[in-house]
Amino acid sequence: MKINVNGESQNVTAATLAEALIELGFGDAKVATAVNEGFVPAGLRAGHVLNEGDRLEVLAPMQGG
Repeated sequence: MKINVNGESQNVTAATLAEALIELGFGDAKVATAVNEGFVPAGLRAGHVLNEGDRLEVLAPMQGG
C-alpha cells in the first residue's frame, strides 16, 4: 500500500505501524510516531492498522541544550 512517510510517498507491504517501522529500516530505534497527526505510543504500534494514504511521521529524539 502507498503511505506518506515524513513527507515522502512510500510503498509498504506492512499491515501495522510496528511492521512498517521495521520494513522502513527503523527496527528497534527509539522514535516517536504519529499517524495522520495523531501520536501513537510504542506500546500501541503492533495493533495500529495502517490504511492506504495514511500519513506517518517518525521522529528521533534530539540531544542538545
